[in-house]
Amino acid sequence: MDGPQPVDLLGLSWAEAHVEAGRWEHVISPTVETAMMRVLENPTTCPHGNPIPGTDYHAPTTVTLDHLDVGQSFVVSRIPEELEFTPGLLEFLEDSSLLPGRTGKVTAASPDGTTTVEIDGRAVGIGSFASTRILVTSS
Repeated sequence: MDGPQPVDLLGLSWAEAHVEAGRWEHVISPTVETAMMRVLENPTTCPHGNPIPGTDYHAPTTVTLDHLDVGQSFVVSRIPEELEFTPGLLEFLEDSSLLPGRTGKVTAASPDGTTTVEIDGRAVGIGSFASTRILVTSS
């Protein structure tokens, strides 16, 4: 992600910014949208790493979190829109520091599909619904 993010400028949580963006997209004028893009230094992704339509976004090569082996390090690249709309999930991911740009390491993979990662010094279990969708780059 390039430039300042709305969550930083406005002091909103990641989840709050998502809800507000959903409201704004229906009422924002082209003039205000252009001004916001300028203030934000023309970002190509939202805070969740998803491409902003109409920008010159180039996706890195990614895999889903569940495809990594135990012991493998990763950088979170993208939280797909399907997860953005799952009640409570954005708050959980934000509280768990599972945010684009953050580095982690897979510490366990359970038979039920749960992937356990260490991120920011904490162990976090990510259920199969999320771990099969969160996009990461292996490092």
